[in-house]
Amino acid sequence: MSHAFYRPRAPLDRLVDFFWVSDAHVAQAPRERVLPTGAQALVVHLGESPMRIYPDERTSEPAEFSGAILCGARQSPLLIGTAIGPTVGVHFKPGGARPFFDVPADAMAEQSVSLEALWGTSAHSLRERLMEAPTPVDQARLLEALLLKRVRRSFDLGPALGASLRAFEEPTLTSVAEVNRRTGLSPKRLLALFRDEVGLSPKSFWRVRRFRAALRDLEQGALRGAALAYEHGYCDQAHFLREFRALAGSSPREWLAARVADTDHVSVYG
Repeated sequence: MSHAFYRPRAPLDRLVDFFWVSDAHVAQAPRERVLPTGAQALVVHLGESPMRIYPDERTSEPAEFSGAILCGARQSPLLIGTAIGPTVGVHFKPGGARPFFDVPADAMAEQSVSLEALWGTSAHSLRERLMEAPTPVDQARLLEALLLKRVRRSFDLGPALGASLRAFEEPTLTSVAEVNRRTGLSPKRLLALFRDEVGLSPKSFWRVRRFRAALRDLEQGALRGAALAYEHGYCDQAHFLREFRALAGSSPREWLAARVADTDHVSVYG
């Protein structure tokens, strides 16, 4: 499998992290975990065989999708079948998908929803147009143009949400209450804002983003063990290992051995 990544141009870069185009994906493992990021993603399947998404690793019967889907924000891995055709997609920034859809983000949390249920017949025509686009760049640009037309409001996330999201990326942050103090938002208002715009509670979102920061250090070999746990604010190494297994579905050592290069995917052989 090969991937091509494209960065959006302004003003879409305020809401979208990147576009991707992947060719047909037939991996050695029958399934893969897609690790949570705290953000939503739009996936347009261009192949003939359906996308298969499993509710959990104990279940052998997947849900099947033949077109495009919106994957809601998660704090658990998404389990997919690997024998699928080419895909084109959008990885939104946290909170970045909400301006394109008329439903609260938490209505799709931990779920994969058919794009046709959200956009109607235009979802089908999008897939057809992407299949006709001659190059990966053309496919990414077509998606970019579509999103520019579908945005329902300002490209800015808003000062309160923007400040909150930036705070949760800071390694020195010690509590959600600190974000309340910085933004002036009450706990109730911050919770409502995150559920509507991001799809996760502030605490759950912080949990995922802290995991992602630790994942980057682990992948780069910068820190290991207790030092890695301490650097990212976990109580101890045991706490870090529990959180890692809950969010990645494996231990750090297993993740390093099974991760799929250039993706957030992890091979699952069981």
